[in-house]
Amino acid sequence: MANVFDTAQYILKKCGRMSTMKLQKLCYYSQAWSLVWDEAPLFNEDFEAWANGPVCPVLFKQTKGKYAVTAEDEPVGEVDLTGDQKKTIDAVLAHYNKYDAQYLSALSHLEDPWKLTRGDLPAGAPSNKVIEKDDIARYYSGL
Repeated sequence: MANVFDTAQYILKKCGRMSTMKLQKLCYYSQAWSLVWDEAPLFNEDFEAWANGPVCPVLFKQTKGKYAVTAEDEPVGEVDLTGDQKKTIDAVLAHYNKYDAQYLSALSHLEDPWKLTRGDLPAGAPSNKVIEKDDIARYYSGL
């Protein structure tokens, strides 16, 4: 099965250099729409409801300290992505890549998976609560 690094690598090869925040959000939306369209997760890693939106901690750890990344910064290639998974990511990129990181972060703040996972936490408060894949699938399948 693919992992979040395969997805990140694929996104970076397709789109070029981008901020780490934008990469996080594009990986999140790729996971979300894979859960809906393909009825399966794109990768096993989880996202947490951080203050700036959904964040995958293992991807964050890999890119920590960098404002922007390129495909050369990622440790793994897109080895395990199937053709259907690439089509899903391509569709996500066609819709979401035109937006900057701040827009994607603000968008995720309006959506139930992030909001419900954070609960009553004040804006900007830290959180490491996992956004459950079932909650993601349920929300995006209703759109």
